[in-house]
Amino acid sequence: MDGFNIIMVIAIILFARLGVRLITGYIKIKKEHKNKSEDDKTI
Repeated sequence: MDGFNIIMVIAIILFARLGVRLITGYIKIKKEHKNKSEDDKTI
């Protein structure tokens, strides 16, 4: 079970990093889209 626990910890860390990257990317895209729509309104 010790090897299985190590693999599980590594998998959890990798999925957590992937989730953080997806969330930050989503927020970045959302912010850029909001800025673009505000720029379109001013023109």
